[in-house]
Amino acid sequence: MEFTIKSGNPEKQRTACLIVGVFEPRRLSPAAKAIDNISKKFLSNLLRRGDIEGKLGQSLLLHNVPGLLADRVLLIGCGRERDLTDNQYRKIITNSIRQLKQTGAMEAVNYLSELNIKNRDYYWKIRQAVETIQNTLYQFTEYKTKNKTSRRKIRKLVLSVPTRKELSIGEQAIENGMAISKGIKLTMDLANQPSNVCTPSYLAEQAKQLGKTYKSVQVNVLDEDAMTKLGMNTFLSVARGSDEPAKLITLEYKGAKKNLKPVVLVGKGVTFDSGGISIKPAAAMDEMKFDMCGAASVLGTICAAAEIGIPLNITGVIPATENMPGGSATKPGDIITSMSGQTVEILNTDAEGRLILCDALTYSERFNPDVVIDIATLTGACVIALGNHATGLISNHNPLAKDLLNAGETSGDRAWQLPLWEEYNQQLSSPFADMANIGGREAGTITAACFLSRFTEKYHWAHLDIAGTAWTTGKNKGATGRPVSLLVQFLLDKCNKNKPAA
Repeated sequence: MEFTIKSGNPEKQRTACLIVGVFEPRRLSPAAKAIDNISKKFLSNLLRRGDIEGKLGQSLLLHNVPGLLADRVLLIGCGRERDLTDNQYRKIITNSIRQLKQTGAMEAVNYLSELNIKNRDYYWKIRQAVETIQNTLYQFTEYKTKNKTSRRKIRKLVLSVPTRKELSIGEQAIENGMAISKGIKLTMDLANQPSNVCTPSYLAEQAKQLGKTYKSVQVNVLDEDAMTKLGMNTFLSVARGSDEPAKLITLEYKGAKKNLKPVVLVGKGVTFDSGGISIKPAAAMDEMKFDMCGAASVLGTICAAAEIGIPLNITGVIPATENMPGGSATKPGDIITSMSGQTVEILNTDAEGRLILCDALTYSERFNPDVVIDIATLTGACVIALGNHATGLISNHNPLAKDLLNAGETSGDRAWQLPLWEEYNQQLSSPFADMANIGGREAGTITAACFLSRFTEKYHWAHLDIAGTAWTTGKNKGATGRPVSLLVQFLLDKCNKNKPAA
């Protein structure tokens, strides 16, 4: 879809559809008031009759409104004006685009970006609108052979600002919103692929394609022989049961001078997780194709960063493998020596994500990182703790954690911090090795992070557990693209911090 920015009165817009808001109880937004005045109280009369109350989720499509050049007016319920929050704004935008799709209009002028949201400027409102609309329109139909012909697609949407002085801000918001949406789409497309297509080798090819698309991105892929020489034994222990060869994928985005330390993003890339010898129950095991969402989000974030031209150096490290119960698979009770030299007793082969990540985190030391952030669908315990609303966040550096939390609030892709206390480490004790790979049922998300923290002592590190947020389940199951928005916002915020004082 094409997005443009424009300032101008609604009554002067020649378009297929004007989109304006109505607040509860039956109060017109400023743009709706302008239409009401030119139409000799046409909208006021409708509200008086009770055609629309203005409640969140309501809508009303009008044709041939007097005095307008537009073919249609779409009224969107916005709830109570004083209660308008970030999340409600996104719901309003989502409802507006869903209703617009039903009209058959191919283009529209949207005045909802003029709604007043506390502490949010036009850049935020327009960028959020672009990201929300693109996400609402997303479909993954690559393998559908009998698609029903849908109504005509929306081709162009104009987002309104009140005066010309906001035009440049709005244009920047559209550019950034489109870039982030592109990264989110890449993430969702990769995650939604079936695991017989999206193998470790496929992920490596997609990374190489990013390198071909963007000159600022360099890609390197290590095979199992190279990883064996590096001593990445915990990573390779997960790959043993599969016929698909494991890959260690590295992407280096060069957006700044060489001497600027990179932000390193480490993404868990288990393209299918059967649980290995500790095999999972059959119910919903098909969704274990989503166990590479961390890897997909790294690719999506680097795609968005390259599209925007973020002035930072960003390195992506993706350990990619399947976890299968083959004859060569690692068994419970096996002891493995990691790349760091620390030994791990494998008590549960379904706790494999931390085994591939720990070697990838050790490997990340060679990039002399500013910070390292790992992203992983790591623990079911995180779903129990936080549901599908917030990503779990654990860090060994509070300023880094705070920056990620703030980025989550700004982007709407929120995280919640859990503690990294020494007491939890005791649950990982093993009588035979330096540590066990599980710490029992209690505090499972935290003990998993405690395990990873033992491989991150040489740099500032944060862990994002996206097990509850990376995809949705049920009839409409599918990837969400999280936490690309959070990560890109973190990078944009970091750019502003790096700017010299005026």
